[in-house]
Amino acid sequence: MLNVGKIEEGFVLDHIKAGKSLSIYEHLQLDKLDCTVAIIKNARSNKMGKKDILKVECDINMLDLDVLAFIDHNITVNVIKDGEIVDKKELVLPKEIRNIIKCRNPRCITSIEQELPHIFVLADETKEVYRCKYCEEKFREHL
Repeated sequence: MLNVGKIEEGFVLDHIKAGKSLSIYEHLQLDKLDCTVAIIKNARSNKMGKKDILKVECDINMLDLDVLAFIDHNITVNVIKDGEIVDKKELVLPKEIRNIIKCRNPRCITSIEQELPHIFVLADETKEVYRCKYCEEKFREHL
């Protein structure tokens, strides 16, 4: 049995789809933070079969919940203080995301005006569809 020590202050991301932890690590830009990160891949899970877990020892305010919710809103976010879980955050799909994904429409204004932010708006919550704010191009590939 693999044993990863508990953290004193930070957060634990649980119930990540197996194999998605490195993508989350990159999108949350955890490599740019000066903190301890433990990535557990393919852990056994009664609920999911296999899952990934991320343990991050740093200030909880460093976590961008919108990015995380866009990647997978089923992830459990456990907030840790003094080595204990003090809060569980519910993730909801953000109504708008900025500069997480890029519009692939070559006729979109964002391909011409490079400095414009890439903004996508939640168009259909049940189908989890995001569309470009400028050209309404549907985002196809989920992270």
